[in-house]
Amino acid sequence: MAIAVAFPTLASGRTRLRLSWSWPRSTVLNWAGFSMVIMLTLLVIAVPLIAPHDPLTPVGMPLQAPGKNGFLLGTDSVGRDILSRVLYGARSSWFAALVVVAVGLAIGGLVGLIAGASGGWIDSLLMRITDAFLSLPAPVLAIAVVAALGPSFVHTLIAVSIVWWPFYARLVRGEVARLAARPHVEAAKLAGVSRFRLATRHLLPGAVPNALVAASLDLGTLILTVAALSFLGLGQAAPAPELGADSARNLSYFLQQWWIPVMPGLGVLVLALVGNIAGDCLRNLMKNR
Repeated sequence: MAIAVAFPTLASGRTRLRLSWSWPRSTVLNWAGFSMVIMLTLLVIAVPLIAPHDPLTPVGMPLQAPGKNGFLLGTDSVGRDILSRVLYGARSSWFAALVVVAVGLAIGGLVGLIAGASGGWIDSLLMRITDAFLSLPAPVLAIAVVAALGPSFVHTLIAVSIVWWPFYARLVRGEVARLAARPHVEAAKLAGVSRFRLATRHLLPGAVPNALVAASLDLGTLILTVAALSFLGLGQAAPAPELGADSARNLSYFLQQWWIPVMPGLGVLVLALVGNIAGDCLRNLMKNR
């Protein structure tokens, strides 16, 4: 990558001034950005050790402003520490996003691999089922599933996973179908390699990088989706700490005690931002390979 800044030049005795700065292309920044995912995961695992208070127990006077009496982000309407609730809520949201990505990759990757490797009527059948899920509006379907099963953290994960796997199925199927036409795959077929070995050793490894990049780019969106469902009251029941639900339950304090609904919202913003940065960095790393 090169950055050049040119100032106006003066010909015929005028001085030419040009400033050029070259920055070598490097993967250091990309690795640093992607490592944010690992660091954040370790941080949320350690939340019980670093949270100053129990998120469910009142520990001070209600409605204390940030910084007062040792409460960095203040207290809510019943005296619970907002920092502790944000940390525990971030833990739930981050793990929810990772779980949905893992489940979506497992189900969608399996469907896409079978469809792309088999072809024929199996491919058509699996892709029509996938298209049926994709044709439904994902937010409405997720809300309907949670409403039918009942509001809870597990039901939220199930609902979001149901609407998320078809994207990965389509992606993996396209990559596998593209790889199936490669010479090395044709050579493996002529050598009598079994279908299972052909799919797992020759097709799946080539589809994994793009699937991982897509999954990492989805982390930010998944965090927002989980927060939106909890904001609508379809997450964990009160008084469980959840970022979206905490913002929704305390909207009435926005004009006077703004920190109560705003701090959980900022937690969602930070998580989504880290997820998006990590996805972009992983995509750049894959491009530079």
